[in-house]
Amino acid sequence: MTTIGFLAGVLTTACWVPQLLRSWRTRSTADFSWLYLVVITVGVAFWAVYGVWRQDVAVIAANVATLCFLLFLIGLKLSERRREVAR
Repeated sequence: MTTIGFLAGVLTTACWVPQLLRSWRTRSTADFSWLYLVVITVGVAFWAVYGVWRQDVAVIAANVATLCFLLFLIGLKLSERRREVAR
C-alpha cells in the first residue's frame, strides 16, 4: 500500500512541474486566482498535517512537496504583483 501511496503522490505532485516551469519562464501567474491559491495551499497543508497525525510517510512527502511548489508559485505571484505596482 505504501508503494501505491508514493506513486500517487509522485504523480499528483509532478503535475505541478509543467505549470511552475511555464510560470517561471513567462513570469506570469495571471492564470491563478488568489482564492484558488489560498484554498489549495491550506488544503494541502491540512493533508500534510493529517499525514503527520496518521504517521503516513507517503501522504506527508507528497503534500510537503506540493506545498513547496505552491509556496513557490505564490512567491512568483507576489513578485509579479510587486512589479505591476512599481510600474
